[in-house]
Amino acid sequence: MALNKIRNKIDEIDRQIVELLNLRYREVERVGQWKKENNSPIYIPEREKALLEKICKSNQGPMTDDILRAVYREIMSGALKLENSLRVSYLGPAGSFTHQAALNKFGHSVELCAADSIAAVFKDIEAKRSDYGCVPVENSTEGAVTHTLDTLVNTNLSICAELNLPVHHYLMSRDPFNKIKRVYSHIQVFGQCREYLQKNLSGVDIIETASTAKAASLAAEEDGSAALAGKIAAELFGLNILAENVEDFSNNTTRFLILGEQKTQITGDDKTSICFAIKDKIGALYDCIKPFKDMGITMTKVESRPMKNANWEYCFFIDVLGHRDDKIIQEAFAQLEKSCSFFKILGSYSKV
Repeated sequence: MALNKIRNKIDEIDRQIVELLNLRYREVERVGQWKKENNSPIYIPEREKALLEKICKSNQGPMTDDILRAVYREIMSGALKLENSLRVSYLGPAGSFTHQAALNKFGHSVELCAADSIAAVFKDIEAKRSDYGCVPVENSTEGAVTHTLDTLVNTNLSICAELNLPVHHYLMSRDPFNKIKRVYSHIQVFGQCREYLQKNLSGVDIIETASTAKAASLAAEEDGSAALAGKIAAELFGLNILAENVEDFSNNTTRFLILGEQKTQITGDDKTSICFAIKDKIGALYDCIKPFKDMGITMTKVESRPMKNANWEYCFFIDVLGHRDDKIIQEAFAQLEKSCSFFKILGSYSKV
């Protein structure tokens, strides 16, 4: 009888939760109507971050903040669908880590569309086939995703959000471990799992694929094949996990960018990404970054890439703490631009 009473109380709480969620969604519909009438963006990443921080502050447990954030991720995803159908392109195919990142950012209620390349994600947004895009930009073990950096130089899109996804790799196959003759995966994943491969699979063929999802699909089709991929790929392709967390570094993390056409508002905890090419003179790079030191602006990333239209000239990618509309950031950028042959603001967004 005591257990039945507890379950009855849970049922009543569930009824109240559903009632409150529908009450919330009715207000969401009103917000969506206002946004349409005022031509305002449906997705406001800076509002999203503030909301998640606010609800976590009110959480008194026993539910953890991670669980609360996951629940609200889907509540907000449903809200986006109610306000207006949202379409998000990501570097596919389904089952890739970018697919997982897009799900983590937008939830399951928006329309997620797999693109076959990073450039295709950009083109989907530019052609207005998608509202936003999700692409990887760097990994804590293997470094920058150069295709993303190169494409950012020539696009009119802006970075409007970022997220960090802890990346754990799983060895998966239809066959037992001792039957594996070949392992498929993306080149970066092999780089992140070198020690495991050398120690445990030194005698098998290592075959590169365009994505971890493609690797998992091949492992599902071929006898004696395995893949290194994320858990979502094992679920998607019906593979057995033979070993988990096989990456060489347990803190292995990939940073992803959310791309769109909108400019975000200042939150007070922002990051701005820029790229520039320097004039060919002694001390040019020092002259470019000196304003950041003089004004006390923190740089969190510096990366260089060859310019595609000029041999032995380089484009530098820098992230700084602050928003493009902050007065001190504007002053620093104005000084930097004087020393550049090319300068571009890639976007300001809430720092994770």
